[in-house]
Amino acid sequence: MPVALVISAPSGAGKTTLVKRLLALEPSVDFAVSVTTRPRRRMEADGRDYRFVTEDEFTGMIERDELLEWAGVFGNRYGTPKSALDSARRRGRDILLDIDVQGASSLIGRVPEAVTVFVLPPSRQVHESRLRSRSTEDEGSLRTRLGEAAAEIGWCMQFDHVVINEDLDEAVAVLQSILVAARARLSRMMPRILPILKEFGVSSRPDAEVLT
Repeated sequence: MPVALVISAPSGAGKTTLVKRLLALEPSVDFAVSVTTRPRRRMEADGRDYRFVTEDEFTGMIERDELLEWAGVFGNRYGTPKSALDSARRRGRDILLDIDVQGASSLIGRVPEAVTVFVLPPSRQVHESRLRSRSTEDEGSLRTRLGEAAAEIGWCMQFDHVVINEDLDEAVAVLQSILVAARARLSRMMPRILPILKEFGVSSRPDAEVLT
């Protein structure tokens, strides 16, 4: 079974940079492109970073049950198309889902086999500095994001793994190790394990002895 790796974080924790670095190291992993109603930022490409849609188009996707999850964030809506996960599964490919905290909390129930990772900034001071360095928000918007981050950070306790993004290279290495470990879980390895057990005459039951 392919891995569905869900990465979430409060705005400004460096999640997007980590995701891009991990995907560059793992070219066999698909990226689930989210849809959003927010305006496209400079340097973003439609269909690569997000699918940018109108409010009416987004509402239509909800009504047609085309989204695994969706949430409203800072006055805009974001969602993950079901088609991305379905396509990856059909082709037997791992998939990475970059999802905001609200969306991830609802997706966990719908995709229980997903491996979830929460990215934390190393401190509030660093978090604020990173938000300011983006130069994408005015002071009021920045304060709103900081307040929202304070509410979201507690959600890290609901995730399988937490990565503290203090050193970028180290954080990427930890993310990659989580992906590698997820691939080796027993439930995902069974298609490869069973033929080997059969050759040795061993049952797949945990308490089984060698068959004679």
